[in-house]
Amino acid sequence: MGWWPFAKKAKQRVINNDPILKDTRTWLAELRDACEMNFDNPEEARRQIRHMQVEWKDAVDRGDMAPHLREGLESRAFRLLSSSDQEWIRRLDDLAFWKAGWKPTQDDENEA
Repeated sequence: MGWWPFAKKAKQRVINNDPILKDTRTWLAELRDACEMNFDNPEEARRQIRHMQVEWKDAVDRGDMAPHLREGLESRAFRLLSSSDQEWIRRLDDLAFWKAGWKPTQDDENEA
């Protein structure tokens, strides 16, 4: 008697285990926020960047981050970690440096 309107229906629960993934702008914003919050203390920001690098590696290993996104973040991190305090401030003010899709220029590669 499938037509009976008072029949109990099997409970159908949809379980979605997909994590909410961060996008490029979110990862960049976290990096930039850590740097700007410590603009006057570059060593603390560098410590936070090193910690973020571990998080990026773990995210790639889990499949939460694309490898090319990590390459872009690592490229920025390398330049920030190896910059002097004067270059540090200049990089924080460089809007192009913080845009998604940023690629190092010839001048950046000569500095590194």
